[in-house]
Amino acid sequence: MATEAAHGVGEAAHGASAAFPPFDPSTFASQIFWLVISFALFYYLMSKVALPRLAQILEGRQDRIATDLAEAERLKAETDEAIAAYEQALAEARERAGSIARTTRETVNAEIEAERHAAEKDLSAKLADADGRIASIRDKAMADVSSVAAEAAVAAVQAVAGIKITKGEAEKAVAAA
Repeated sequence: MATEAAHGVGEAAHGASAAFPPFDPSTFASQIFWLVISFALFYYLMSKVALPRLAQILEGRQDRIATDLAEAERLKAETDEAIAAYEQALAEARERAGSIARTTRETVNAEIEAERHAAEKDLSAKLADADGRIASIRDKAMADVSSVAAEAAVAAVQAVAGIKITKGEAEKAVAAA
């Protein structure tokens, strides 16, 4: 037991003086070997698995962005075409509305003018008829006036001068006056 204890103390002393294994120069070769293998394996995994997946994701994202931009450009072009068609249709509608308004105005003016001409013609006919009646009444009245004036002249001359004249002479005198 004493020998074992001495042997154990010797091992403990030997273990205490030993360097930390990663810094032990006797293990550098195996550490470098495993470092190269680990680096190569990590490099292989990164280059063949992780980075292609990232590149694929980035490429997909870039493609989606390009597709979205192309779609936006196409939709903008369609919108511009729709706006142009709308504005053209609106201009045509305004032109048709103006044409309809002009046509309606001309039709109404023509109807008003026709009614005015008909009213003027009717009034002219009534006026001519009234003028004819007035002339007839005036002629009749004038004939009556001449007759009455001749009778009054006969009566006046007889009453004033005491001369008796004929109705024919009195009518000639009234007509001359």
